[in-house]
Amino acid sequence: MKVAVTTLDNKKAGEIELADDVFGLPSRPDILARMVRWQLAKRQQGTHDTKEIGEISGGGRKPWRQKGTGRARQGSTRSPQWRKGAVIFGPTPRSHAFDLPKKVRKLALKTALSVKCADGKLVVLDGVDAAPPKTKELAKRFADLGWSSVLFIDGPTVDEKFARAARNIPGVDVLPQQGANVFDILRRDTLVLTRAAVQHLEARLK
Repeated sequence: MKVAVTTLDNKKAGEIELADDVFGLPSRPDILARMVRWQLAKRQQGTHDTKEIGEISGGGRKPWRQKGTGRARQGSTRSPQWRKGAVIFGPTPRSHAFDLPKKVRKLALKTALSVKCADGKLVVLDGVDAAPPKTKELAKRFADLGWSSVLFIDGPTVDEKFARAARNIPGVDVLPQQGANVFDILRRDTLVLTRAAVQHLEARLK
C-alpha cells in the first residue's frame, strides 16, 4: 500500500510503499493483549517482601506459662497473631517475567503497526532533521498538526536536537527503531515513522 509522506511543516514530500506483510495484517486483540501483559510483567520490580517467623527478632522466651493464666496459650511473640509478628505465606522477592515465543512477539509488533495504519493513525515523516531545536517551537508545530498524543520512531539513531526539544512536551515519546514496542505504540494516539524507521522496521520484521 502507498502512504503519503509529509514534513513537520505539513507539506507533502512524496509517497512511500509500505509492505503488506508488516503494515497490512488483520487486527488481533488477543495477540496484542498477550504482548502488553508480557511487557508489563517484565517491568514489575518484584521487590515486595514480608518477614517470615525466622526473620523476626526476639521471641525466644515463652511469653507466659502454659496454664493457669486464663489467657490463650502462646509460645512466641514472633507468631503471626502478634503485632509485629511474622506473615505466613506472604510475598517474597521474585521475578514476574514469563516466556513468550519470539514469533508471537514479532507478530504482535507487526499487528500493532497494522492497526495504526488501518485506523489512519500512522504518519510517515520525511525526517526530523529539519525540526526546530526549541521545545516551544516544536510544540506549536505539533499543535498545528493536531498531535497531542504521539510516538515518534526514527532510524537506528534519533536526531539529538529533536529528541532534546521533544522530551519536555507532554504526551510525546521519541524512540529509535530498535526500541519500537507494542505497549508504547498502543498507548499513544498517533504513530509517526520516519522514512528510515519504515525501512529498518520492514527489514527487521520480514
